[in-house]
Amino acid sequence: MDWNDNRSHLLQGVGKLAELSPDTVQGYMTASGAGKKTGHLDEKTRQLISLAVAVTTRCDGCISVHSNEALKAGATREEVSEALGVAVALNAGAALVYSTRALEAFDNADKS
Repeated sequence: MDWNDNRSHLLQGVGKLAELSPDTVQGYMTASGAGKKTGHLDEKTRQLISLAVAVTTRCDGCISVHSNEALKAGATREEVSEALGVAVALNAGAALVYSTRALEAFDNADKS
């Protein structure tokens, strides 16, 4: 995949969606920019979190955008790798939690 082409294509698509449904895109932009206003996290940290979440939600467009923004914010390959390690652990943790739910469902299944 050419990630730069992916990002460019995605942003064009968002622009077209904004023409059709400006409030939807504006709502996203408001939510997306809210963290910058508080200033509790720096831009690099926000982008590393965004990238890890993009992996957990399997959003290629998000990966493309936030990889680029993380680089612009000064993130190193090592920092990205550590953030991605958190995403891997979180996905494994979610599978662990839902495994207990699956066992509980099995144990409570109708035995008739």
